[in-house]
Amino acid sequence: MIIAMFDNICYRGHTMAPIKTCVLGVGLAGLTFHAPFILALPELFTLVAILERNPHSEGGKLHERFGVTVKIHNTIEQVLQDSDIELVIVGTPNSTHYSYAKAALEAGKHVLVDKPIAPTATEARELDVLAKSKGLVLYPFHNRRHDSDFLAVKKLLTLPPSSPQHIGEVVEFETHFDRFRRGINNSWKAEPAPGIGHTYDLGTHLIDQCLDLFGRPQKLTAFIANSRGVGHPDVDDSFTILLHYAAGGRLTRPVTAIARAHFLSVRSPQPRYYIMGTKGSYIKYGVDVQEDQLKAISSPKAIHTDDFGVEPENLWGTLECLEADDVTMNKSLWPSEKGSYVNLFKNLASAIRDGAELEIKWEEAATVMELIELAYRSAKEGKTVLVPAV
Repeated sequence: MIIAMFDNICYRGHTMAPIKTCVLGVGLAGLTFHAPFILALPELFTLVAILERNPHSEGGKLHERFGVTVKIHNTIEQVLQDSDIELVIVGTPNSTHYSYAKAALEAGKHVLVDKPIAPTATEARELDVLAKSKGLVLYPFHNRRHDSDFLAVKKLLTLPPSSPQHIGEVVEFETHFDRFRRGINNSWKAEPAPGIGHTYDLGTHLIDQCLDLFGRPQKLTAFIANSRGVGHPDVDDSFTILLHYAAGGRLTRPVTAIARAHFLSVRSPQPRYYIMGTKGSYIKYGVDVQEDQLKAISSPKAIHTDDFGVEPENLWGTLECLEADDVTMNKSLWPSEKGSYVNLFKNLASAIRDGAELEIKWEEAATVMELIELAYRSAKEGKTVLVPAV
C-alpha cells in the first residue's frame, strides 16, 4: 500500500496523481486536438469522461476512433455534478465557450478553453477574475504558438546581428492561413451566433501570433467579408487585418503586421509567412503538419514518435539576406522546428499540479478578443481604429 501511494505521488517523476479530465465535445476539436493528448500523457492526465449529447454507439465516438471507453455525459449539468472531474476541456461550438467555461469554474474545476475563448474581451476577462477568485487554472488553447514554422520564425527573429542569416529589423510581418473550400463543412459555423465567423476562428490564431511577437498595436485596419456567398451573409469567411505598430519599446522601427485568411485561395502549397527586414526576408509556404497527423493517427502513442510535428524539408522557409557588401544576396533554407502541441498540455498539467507559470497567458488571449472586436468595428465603419492603451 505504501509503495502504491508513493507511485501515485511520484509517477514518472511528476509530483501528484494524474489530472482527471473531461473533454466537452467529440467534433474536430475534441477528437483531434484534445483527447489524443490527454490519452498520450497518462502520467499527467486521466480521461474519465466525454460530453457527447447523442452517441451513435455504446462507447461513443471516442471508442470508435481509439478503442477507449470512458463515461459519456449527455449534458453539461452531468459534467458539472461529476465530482471525479478536475479539469474540463471546452471543445464545443464557439457560442458555448464562455458559458461552459464559466459554469465549470463555478463548479470548482480547472478549464482549458478552445479558441475563441469568449465572444468578447469583457466576457474573457470576467472568466479570468472568476478563475483567480477560486484559485483555478484557466488556460487558452492557442496551440498554434507551437506550430513548427512559428517556432522557426521566433528562432529566426532572435538571431544576433552578426549571424549571416539575420534579416535585420522587421518592418513588415505577414501571416496567412488560406484554404480552398467552396462549401461549408460544419453547419453550426454557417449561422450567426456569438463567436462565429472566420475571424473568430483562424483570426484568433493569427492575431495571437502577432501579439506574441510584437505586443499590443497602436492602431488596426480590417477588411472582413463573406467572399464565397454561402451560408449567412453576416458570417465572414475571409479577412485581412493590419496591426499598426509605432517604433518604441521592443521595436526600433514602425512595423505593420498583417493577418490574412481566405477560403478561395487556389494554390498549393498555400502561403504561410512573409517577413521583410532591413537586411533580408523570409518566405514560407505550407502549414504545420500536426493537424493532419492528428487526423490520421489510429493511436495517441503516435504523438511520441520521432516524425510527429516534423515538417518535410520542401516546406521549410526560404531566407534571402544581404551580405556584408550590402549588395550581394545570399539565399538559404531556414529549417522548421519540431511542432510541439504536446508542450501546451505539459504546461497545463504543471500549472494545475505545481503552480507553474502559464506559457500562454489568459490576458493575452483576452487581448486577442479585444482586437477581433475592433477588427469587426473597423470593417463595418470602413476606417482605421485606435487600440486603447493599457
